Amino acid sequence: MAEREEKKRAMELAIAQIEKQFGKGSIMKLGATEAPPPDVPVIPSGSLGLDLALGTGGLPRGRVIEIFGPESSGKTTLM
Repeated sequence: MAEREEKKRAMELAIAQIEKQFGKGSIMKLGATEAPPPDVPVIPSGSLGLDLALGTGGLPRGRVIEIFGPESSGKTTLM
């Protein structure tokens, strides 16, 4: 149980450091319930499920999007 708490604390510290350096909304957890910054325009992905999972309604314009996963997991399909 202590290891889980350590990992959670490390994640919170990493997120706080990224937000301090790059601004609030520069990083978010997949499926987070917090509202995205309202001033970020988005490009709909064409997939309602993906747009909902991203929490922004699409791919945010002017932001770096990283898609990663194991081989044959469908990364290219998203492009």
